[in-house]
Amino acid sequence: MKILVIEDDAQMADYVAGGLRDLGHSVTVAADGHRGRALALGEPHDLVVLDRMLPGVDGLDILRAMRAAGVKAPVIFLTTKGGIQDRVEGLDAGADDYLVKPFAFSELAARVHALGRRPPLPQVETRLTVADLDVDLISREVKRAGKPIELQPREFKLLTYLMRNAGQVVTRTMLLEHVWDFHFDPKTSIVETHLSRLRGKIDRDFPVELIVTVRGAGYMIRDRA
Repeated sequence: MKILVIEDDAQMADYVAGGLRDLGHSVTVAADGHRGRALALGEPHDLVVLDRMLPGVDGLDILRAMRAAGVKAPVIFLTTKGGIQDRVEGLDAGADDYLVKPFAFSELAARVHALGRRPPLPQVETRLTVADLDVDLISREVKRAGKPIELQPREFKLLTYLMRNAGQVVTRTMLLEHVWDFHFDPKTSIVETHLSRLRGKIDRDFPVELIVTVRGAGYMIRDRA
């Protein structure tokens, strides 16, 4: 397996990485939170061994960023923070296992092996492209024909939902459920207002409109310019 070890204690990192390499794994080590987060979000790994207390960015924040970005690689916390609440926080944040220091390497190896037996996870989606519109789901950068477009968080969520359904009509009800998490009609123009703003940003200054209204049905983003 390709394993990322995020650990600021050099001796501990060498011990864990060396043991995992002896088992045949490919191991990358990050010595601080900033580097660890960049590697966890930017490169695919089969498993991450993560310390809680790290310089720069805390381990919990790294894990939350991974899950928010759709990174589903299993994560084992390896930490001195062994209280019940610490464990609960780690597991609630999306960790798959929690091992407290000091530990026996044989136990870590067994847990790595157990997680490695899980069915392979689907490839993480990191980019959406429709016609000349490109969205980076990790950096949240939006560009059309290479031109950067600044979106508010709700506009970004609305755009990505439309792009995942490119070429298909999506109804107002579908948008309320998937973009706003409403399971009722708020009887407001919230969808129309946000779509109008989004269309202004995505289609302004371009010869072809990508986001269109399908009369009597809903909305659609064209899959070609």
